[in-house]
Amino acid sequence: MKAFRLEELEAERAANEGAYLQFLRERRMSVGLYALDQGTQDPQTPHAQDEVYFVVSGRASVTVGEETTQVARGSVVYVPALTPHRFHHISEDLRVLVVFSPPES
Repeated sequence: MKAFRLEELEAERAANEGAYLQFLRERRMSVGLYALDQGTQDPQTPHAQDEVYFVVSGRASVTVGEETTQVARGSVVYVPALTPHRFHHISEDLRVLVVFSPPES
């Protein structure tokens, strides 16, 4: 078993001064914590893997392809591989768990 505490992951991510911390990598998937603070821009480009986002905290809009929706704590968003996507209008610091399948390269 591998178990993680969100507070510890957030502290490690902040200490590394990056928006993304991959904390689990297995043969068929990887998982990370993605952080975007209020008012910042999401620099993402499309990924070669399918993704699932689970919003842990914060509020924003997300656009996937041509569709836009509001997200907040508890929201889950699926993004197919190679689809343009971006969080925007971040009104509260956003913390998102990201599952990539297969693992992010």
